[in-house]
Amino acid sequence: MARVNFSYEKRQRELAKKRKKEEKRLRKLNAAAPEGETAAADSPAPADKDGFPPLSPDA
Repeated sequence: MARVNFSYEKRQRELAKKRKKEEKRLRKLNAAAPEGETAAADSPAPADKDGFPPLSPDA
C-alpha cells in the first residue's frame, strides 16, 4: 500500500494559505485605494510557479 506524502500535503496547504493571504491583502488594498490607483495594485511583480520573483540576471 502506498504511503501518504505528508510533506507534499503540508506544502500545498502552505501555498494555499499564502494565496489566500495575498488575495485578502489585494482586496483590502483595492477597498482602501481610490479608483485611479487600483490598476497599479492589481498587477503585483511577476512571479514564477513557486511564487517567488525571478532572479535578476546580474545576481
